[in-house]
Amino acid sequence: MNEKPITRHKKLIAWVEEWIRICQPDNVHWCDGSQEEYDHLVKEEIACGVAKKLNEKKRPDCILYRSDPSDVARVENRTYIASEKQEDAGPTNNWIDPKALKKTMLDLYKGSMKGRTFYVIPFSMGPIDSPIAKIGIEITDSRYVVLNMQIMTRVGTKVLEALGEDGEFVPCMHSVGKPLARGESDHGLWPCAPLDKKYISHFPETREIWSYGSGYGGNALLGKKCLALRIASVQARDEGWLAEHMLILKLTSPEGKVKYITGAFPSACGKTNLAMLIPTIPGWQVETIGDDIAWMKFGKDGRLYAINPEAGFFGVATGTSEESNPNAMRACDRETIFTNVGLTKDNDIWWEGMGMDAPGKLIDWKGNEWEASTATAPAAHPNSRFTARAKNCPVIAPEWEDPKGVPISAFLFGGRRPSAIPLVYQSFDWIHGVFMASCIGSEITAAALDLKIGTVRRDPMAMIPFCGYHMGDYFKHWIKLGTKADANKLPKIFSVNWFRKTREGKWLWPGYGENSRVLKWVFERCDDEGSAVKTPIGYMPAPNAIDTTGLNVSADDMKQLLSIDREGWAREIEMIREHYARFGNRLPEELSDQLIALEARLKKV
Repeated sequence: MNEKPITRHKKLIAWVEEWIRICQPDNVHWCDGSQEEYDHLVKEEIACGVAKKLNEKKRPDCILYRSDPSDVARVENRTYIASEKQEDAGPTNNWIDPKALKKTMLDLYKGSMKGRTFYVIPFSMGPIDSPIAKIGIEITDSRYVVLNMQIMTRVGTKVLEALGEDGEFVPCMHSVGKPLARGESDHGLWPCAPLDKKYISHFPETREIWSYGSGYGGNALLGKKCLALRIASVQARDEGWLAEHMLILKLTSPEGKVKYITGAFPSACGKTNLAMLIPTIPGWQVETIGDDIAWMKFGKDGRLYAINPEAGFFGVATGTSEESNPNAMRACDRETIFTNVGLTKDNDIWWEGMGMDAPGKLIDWKGNEWEASTATAPAAHPNSRFTARAKNCPVIAPEWEDPKGVPISAFLFGGRRPSAIPLVYQSFDWIHGVFMASCIGSEITAAALDLKIGTVRRDPMAMIPFCGYHMGDYFKHWIKLGTKADANKLPKIFSVNWFRKTREGKWLWPGYGENSRVLKWVFERCDDEGSAVKTPIGYMPAPNAIDTTGLNVSADDMKQLLSIDREGWAREIEMIREHYARFGNRLPEELSDQLIALEARLKKV
């Protein structure tokens, strides 16, 4: 155990000592990020019954966790942006006065780590030597968090060396909120606090994160959504860069030309699948830089460069299969932490949508016996997860850890829209592209969220749950960055929609690997090649511009995929107007003007 600080950073040491005084742990450990440390923690988790060792031949160095049924996903209604002024949090965030919130949480933190070990995790979001990277320090009493952070970030002494004696760091405080009496144990059960005692709190002005009561996912792995998006979005606004909920992929043509493309999509829109796509067009190749988050800064050449600040994938297991994402399946076949999936008799894992029938009786995610023929609930939780190392992905790009980042040529924005929105179209310019992205949404069904069929849930830039400040100001930041930059060097902006349906409910586009055909047109448009026609909504592919060689999609279906539904767009404009009204006088005038101009163009059609 590294009980004494392995740093000379006085501010960091004082911060840690203060939390030790408050939380009253039995032990203190400064994480060094070594393989020996990781292996030791895994053995401890298995020995105490919280984790299960999986079949070494089938899943080498893999373990399984089952969380408490109350602790299975992000808890957005317990997630707070505690800015000093309520109006700065905006209408899309939960706000609480920061002084009152800290008082409430400090009372909870007092003695919260009795009977437990207090871990100090120095971590870097991004390659440690990257000028785009940021350093965080997470305190936690959860071995699960330490193990996951070792996969998802760069952890250890090298981070402290980069921090030096006075470097800046984002302080991240976490406790599962379940102290143990002397001699008490967790009895092999997942530790957490009741739902009404869970708090995931962000303090934008002081760049702090305080989390209490949950041990799961983005609630507890504070480098992920908390730092990489909610706090980093504020830093990016103040420092002149972008922290975005985006995949980054590398697209290579048959001639060997390379372009890097990012994409922002709300949940259930195939983001990870696109990041690890296997193209169906001969000669084209997709490689992965990242599947979830992109941090972007302008380089000396005026282009926008992106890094993936993460070192792993925290992917949804349920629905991932050899058909939907074979590369993700390969990434998690070793050195992986599985959470809330089914366990087979031979200590392997299974989940719904894996692409094969359940192999007989299982133990489900709640620890109960489960059999498909008699089951009334799934074996794996719908939000079950795998935490896998990015380096184990077979299509990880060689430059994925390049400290200077990769130059971005295009942004893709999209949602799940069965009607109205075409397969793909391109913005006229940067501000028009920001307008397109600010309106992105997904249509949902009554079965999904108890809403009327056809309801559009707006999620601008896929950032509604993750923007750390007022969304109107966020739009202004995008506009400001673009107007200050060289327009010829900015990424082109596109809208995509893989989910268009006929009136009878049939998918018009096959998706998955066939999305490479859309990527090809995007690639061409980045060089002002690839034929396009100017329409009221943007530049759309000209007839036959999308390569359909060998594609089983009729000419009529392609025409519908690339058509403008005037009635649908009339409804869309009214929904956008209602969406914009939320932001009041902080909505940029440029976006209001774009909406007016769109409506005028559509009336001329």
